[in-house]
Amino acid sequence: MQMDIKESSGRETSARAAVHYLLTALILSIYGGQVCPYIEGLGVGHWLVVLVSFFGAAMLLRVMLIRWLLPRAGYERMAGRQFLIELSVFLAASLAITLFNIVMYDFPFGSGMKIILGSASLGFFAAGDMALERERRIYGHFARSGLSIVPKKKYFSLTSRFLVLSTALIGIITAVVFLVISKDMEWLAAIGQSDPRGAQLAVLGELGFIGAVVLLGTINLTRSYARNLRLYLDNENSSLMAVSRGELTKQAVVSTNDEFGVMAHYTNRMIKELRLRIEEIQKTQDAAIISLAALAEIRDIETGMHILRTKLYVKALAEKMSTMPAYMDELRPETIELMHKSAPLHDIGKVGIPDAVLLKPARLTPEEYDVMKMHPVYGGDSLSEAEEALGESSFLNLARQIAYTHHEKWDGSGYPKGLKGREIPLAGRLMALADVYDALVFKRVYKPALPHEEAKRLIVEDRGRHFDPDVVDAFLSIEDQFLGIVAEHSGGEHDGMRV
Repeated sequence: MQMDIKESSGRETSARAAVHYLLTALILSIYGGQVCPYIEGLGVGHWLVVLVSFFGAAMLLRVMLIRWLLPRAGYERMAGRQFLIELSVFLAASLAITLFNIVMYDFPFGSGMKIILGSASLGFFAAGDMALERERRIYGHFARSGLSIVPKKKYFSLTSRFLVLSTALIGIITAVVFLVISKDMEWLAAIGQSDPRGAQLAVLGELGFIGAVVLLGTINLTRSYARNLRLYLDNENSSLMAVSRGELTKQAVVSTNDEFGVMAHYTNRMIKELRLRIEEIQKTQDAAIISLAALAEIRDIETGMHILRTKLYVKALAEKMSTMPAYMDELRPETIELMHKSAPLHDIGKVGIPDAVLLKPARLTPEEYDVMKMHPVYGGDSLSEAEEALGESSFLNLARQIAYTHHEKWDGSGYPKGLKGREIPLAGRLMALADVYDALVFKRVYKPALPHEEAKRLIVEDRGRHFDPDVVDAFLSIEDQFLGIVAEHSGGEHDGMRV
């Protein structure tokens, strides 16, 4: 991963830095004449050639230092090191220009200090902007890679950064204005009262130029800083919004060693803990389902593999119907998974049916059938009581719907409530077809197993009567999946299906 940053540093075009260096040369070409009469004597054109030459060389030095020094810094120190490299290059360029002026033009050292101060001021703005750009590059790298840094306990806080930035800006403005006024006072003393109006305009023009440069530099730096703040705030907010929607896979990007890095780090820890707790709850929920379903299996020997197959049928039907526009919103992946898990409880009410009826090895009498028809009520009522005791739960809600309504019919002739059409919850309509199909293709004490084609014919005949037409259509489009479930999970109940 460190190699990625090194290669990125070596390949970068430095276009942003080039703009800063070019603007620095242009600004210093004007600034120099305003603060130093010696530079003013060289002429703007000559002075600009000197500046462009030295800052061009500084650009080459900068590229070498970035390639050499930046990859050696840890991610949490890269932005700070970038700032120091940029500022150091500006200072080195201004020192070289000062020495050149002293040697070539016999300038006094004070003149050179004015150039050093001006270059350092512009270098501060450039270095801050480039360091903030580096932070964005690092953020992008971590966002793409999915990796994170581990924030340290000690870091340079945002409040400290703001204090340093404010103090530096005040110091820069004070020093530069002092130099301009100092030079202008000497100039005013030299010209006396010959042209007070012109002198006033000249001083105001110089101060206006300096103010404009400082203002634009401050605006650019503030804008770049605000851009980073927005990036980190959006990063944090998007992670928290994902959590609020129940999405616990999204991680916040941790790319800085500051307050935002710490917040993102602990956000990720919170998401991880939530995910572990939910997984633990889901395991407990699954164990409860298995235990409850096992009760029904103990009472009814035919129930075991039937429970497994029917939940697979329900899941297959729900996944198919989720591709239909009318059901996309209702059948989201998490809802399908809950239906799949809740389906085994559809016959939990059989626990309340007497053995003489439940285990009778023959077809039931009308009176016995009336007793058997109570199992949806027993199951639904018990799950409803559990829902009241434990609080509202999408899992228990679906399980209750399935237990109550899996024997309801589309035309209203089902039981226990005689619900009709879409009055029957979708989960119950899915389970109705799954339950009947499995009962048809497997042997029961009162009937032999039917081949798949015969079961399909009976189901199609009951389309719009017993079954929801949409559910039947979904079944017909995935009947191969039903055949696969039967073949894989017959449990010795089926001696091979005839298609």
